[in-house]
Amino acid sequence: MRNVDLETDFELARAVSAAREGYPEAWERLFRRYQLPLFAYAMDLLRDEQASLDVVQETFARAARHLDGLRADARFGSWLFGIAHQRVVQCWRCRGGSPGAEEVAEAAEPLDEQEPWTELVRQEDRALVLAAIDTLPLAQRSVVLLHFLEDFSLAEIAEVLETSVGTIKSRLHYARRALRHHLASAFR
Repeated sequence: MRNVDLETDFELARAVSAAREGYPEAWERLFRRYQLPLFAYAMDLLRDEQASLDVVQETFARAARHLDGLRADARFGSWLFGIAHQRVVQCWRCRGGSPGAEEVAEAAEPLDEQEPWTELVRQEDRALVLAAIDTLPLAQRSVVLLHFLEDFSLAEIAEVLETSVGTIKSRLHYARRALRHHLASAFR
């Protein structure tokens, strides 16, 4: 999912540099590249389509205002996800919590009529995993989503969440343990 439009760090750095110089087509290219991954990340954490769309819009607005503060253009993606993560945390604080497991089950994709039993099992498994992820604290859930959904490295996640790689490893370890426990009890 990460290399959709801007295939190389060089191309990314060129697009960021052009955006910094005020070229709207560069911003459009960056937006096309990152809008869907940012939306998916926000949606997985917030379970609210409108709030997730707002997060994406506000993320790009803040990025446009603060692009001069970015030191390494090739790190634009991590920097952008960091902005989005801060906004998601603000949304959570305003709401006072996280979505429930019942919202996860509603988010399942519609059944494929050609293979109903296989698709039903896949959707039930997906719903169980998403419900298990929803039980994690925000810090662990963010690490899991960035690592497994967005395919970020541990170093990139540390940059996004503004913490150390060791902390990210620890959160990932405890998240995996909690998920294993939660899913094992679900299948008993």
